[in-house]
Amino acid sequence: MRVCIIGSGLTGLALAKALVNQKINVDIFFKSKTINISKTRTLGISKSNVKFFNENIINIEKIVWKLNKIDIYTENLKNEKIIQFEDNTEYLFSIVKNYKLYESLIKNLKKSKFFKKIKLNRNINHENYNLIINTDNYNFITKKYFSKKIIKKYNSKANITVIKHDKILNNVATQIFTNKGPLAFLPVSNYETSVVYSIKSQNMNKNETINDLIHQYNFKYKIKKIEKIEAFELSSLNLRSYHYKNILAFGDLLHRIHPLAGQGFNMTIRDIKYLINIINHRINLGLPLDYSVNYEFEKKIKHKNFIFSNGINIVHEYFNLESKSKSSLLSKSVQALGNNSSVKKMFAKIADEGLIF
Repeated sequence: MRVCIIGSGLTGLALAKALVNQKINVDIFFKSKTINISKTRTLGISKSNVKFFNENIINIEKIVWKLNKIDIYTENLKNEKIIQFEDNTEYLFSIVKNYKLYESLIKNLKKSKFFKKIKLNRNINHENYNLIINTDNYNFITKKYFSKKIIKKYNSKANITVIKHDKILNNVATQIFTNKGPLAFLPVSNYETSVVYSIKSQNMNKNETINDLIHQYNFKYKIKKIEKIEAFELSSLNLRSYHYKNILAFGDLLHRIHPLAGQGFNMTIRDIKYLINIINHRINLGLPLDYSVNYEFEKKIKHKNFIFSNGINIVHEYFNLESKSKSSLLSKSVQALGNNSSVKKMFAKIADEGLIF
């Protein structure tokens, strides 16, 4: 059995490693031999997904930073905490730097006899592969087969950086719904914290900078340095059709969501989990890997991804409405829900495992 993966980003590499671990031959096609992986960008990975990654892809225990609390605030309640998620016995979720995960995946894949890297061109021979999995947003296959999408533009940018600060016990993530947009402080060590601030440019005052706002809303860290800020436009996306014959779209091609909940890569890990389960089931039954794998994958996961993505949109619109209204009423309703242990437990379970119906 041989699978082709197009795209050598984190999604393609993680999927490739999951497949070669099943002794499936994987050719990964890349555009450039070197990929510029940001030193400041980070990923949040839920506890159940860390467990899956460790057992089915590579062990990432040494490169993740575990957090056992998430504190959520809103500016309209004068930065009063509206809800807290915590797990004092273990941890809630982890943060990992993109480049560290990339380096670990590449290092492990190079050791596998089932893995090969190939320069991408327009002459991929479909007959050589049981499945072709496309994780690249910008190539001829994407343009030809996967152009129909449901897109929502947020008309805002995610501003990403890392702050270096005095050493503290840094195991609590903080999310603040400011009147300019959601701001997250995500610890990556006891002396470094990732910052993600999603903000509409029209909400910025003329002489105001992102650095100013980080200092304004920071109440925990003694900041020594703010690294260079990276910014990119925000939108959500759901692909209308997941596959064409034996070609399967994957990763950001399938779904892209607002970063406020840190669930983007978690959705991709869950997709890998579903796909590997389908493939293993077929192998165990002695069935071939063909286009029917893609059909089954779409049938099992598409509706869950769509509902989950729209759930994130609802959260965004909810607090966006509060920001525009300058009222604390909506935050107080969330605060009331947060005092209900059953509701809070349900939210935590969905954040950890996704939709499990």
